[in-house]
Amino acid sequence: MSSDTPALRLLAPTTADLPPDPAEETLAELYRPAAARHLRVNMVATADGGAWGADGRSGTINDATDARVFRVLRALADVVLVGAGTARDEGYTALERPAGLEHLAASPLELALVTRSGEVPDRVRHGARAPWVVTGQAGGDRARSGVGDDRVLVCPAGADGVDLRTAVDRLAELGMRHVLSEGGPHLLGALLAAGAVDELCVTTTPVVVGPGPGRIVAGDAGPGTPDARSDARLGHLLLGPAGTLVARWELRGGPGSQHDAPVP
Repeated sequence: MSSDTPALRLLAPTTADLPPDPAEETLAELYRPAAARHLRVNMVATADGGAWGADGRSGTINDATDARVFRVLRALADVVLVGAGTARDEGYTALERPAGLEHLAASPLELALVTRSGEVPDRVRHGARAPWVVTGQAGGDRARSGVGDDRVLVCPAGADGVDLRTAVDRLAELGMRHVLSEGGPHLLGALLAAGAVDELCVTTTPVVVGPGPGRIVAGDAGPGTPDARSDARLGHLLLGPAGTLVARWELRGGPGSQHDAPVP
């Protein structure tokens, strides 16, 4: 663990100090999913609500507090689900368990890209391990030509859309039951609209970026009717030394209890 790893203070549901810990046992227990299946989204925003910095990347608005939690979330996940545009903009490649946290999960960490067109960024496609590609009917052939038949999940919705609930089901059938989505904003919007999100983790950093950057959710997102809304309940709240806040929100109105049962 780096010497600049920040200590954290747990503010809710109780109060406790979480000093740097190379094994991250306490932090892992705070974030370990209780359900047999679980979809968590992790996003970062500035104090004035911006989802990215001046360079268009979220990496420029995070900090060491966010990075500490980010490592634990990846260590606990089976697969990271991300939009293809975000993978390109943020420079994603094939994923590995964070160094020093391999003990928190036994299987390799997989990467799954959501893309309507079926296009896979070159940096990801030519990495050490091909990603899973989640696409609709229109993008199937292009995706197969990029990563091969066995890594493509065609989950159509309409003419060219992607059925994200079906995609999560397919990933679970393949053994990837704990899904961590890292956005971007359009994918988060679509996941919320599909009612697929169990948990939303939001880091708020003490940075002000002014007009320009969008919010962490974008597109035609959001529940379509009042009955489909997702109400949030605070799971826990962490405070970093510079004032960074890390909140874990449990969403009611998402998949919920259907994920508590084992997958057949």
